[in-house]
Amino acid sequence: MQLTPDDHIWWQFGLLRLNSTILFTWAVMGLLTVGSRLVTRRLQTGTRVPPVQHLLEVVVFLIEQQLDEISPHRPKGLLPFVGSLFLFIAICNLLAAVPGFEPPTGSLSTTAALALCVFLAVPIYGINAIGIKRYVGNYLRPTPFMLPFNIMGEFSRTLALSVRLFGNVMSGTMIGAILLIIAPLIVPILMQLLGLLTGMVQAYIFAILSAVYISAGMEVTAPTESTFTEGGHTHG
Repeated sequence: MQLTPDDHIWWQFGLLRLNSTILFTWAVMGLLTVGSRLVTRRLQTGTRVPPVQHLLEVVVFLIEQQLDEISPHRPKGLLPFVGSLFLFIAICNLLAAVPGFEPPTGSLSTTAALALCVFLAVPIYGINAIGIKRYVGNYLRPTPFMLPFNIMGEFSRTLALSVRLFGNVMSGTMIGAILLIIAPLIVPILMQLLGLLTGMVQAYIFAILSAVYISAGMEVTAPTESTFTEGGHTHG
């Protein structure tokens, strides 16, 4: 039994190899690219819009609604970034129901790459929103001695993002394969439906946590010393 799609090699020449992770990642990216082109090439603004456009608008609206709840001052570009993460993970997990398809999210290399994108996005959005001085200053609060712990926290949550998604997708695939051997009729179908639901939930969680981390990086942490009033004037 193959634990991850990395183990399935389609082509190899020396150190170069094409495994299922790379192959199906390209397939999903191609599907999203072609699909977005087909959906958006004939957008209409009237009262009668195509069903596909209506579905797209609903998806975008729901993502925007979630982002507005997390970050009221949502920066430019956050919607495309978080939305792309959600759609890529969701499509990968949904296509797991297709025979022969091995979801790239079942590979730790894929989930680590997605988490690394979030890791890099946090300082990019944060510095753009509040400036590099105040962003770096957040790592020194409430005391400069917290600097190494705050840095470790950045790496640990990136690791948690990648491992959580990888573990859930891989375990679901393994359980489905085991049940298919033991009880090849009804049980695997039910587990497959449960796996699809779990996959969508994991895509939602990954996207929401990414937005939360980015939003947190754009906030300025207040100093621990409270302000006090002396002689009618407020001092920091």
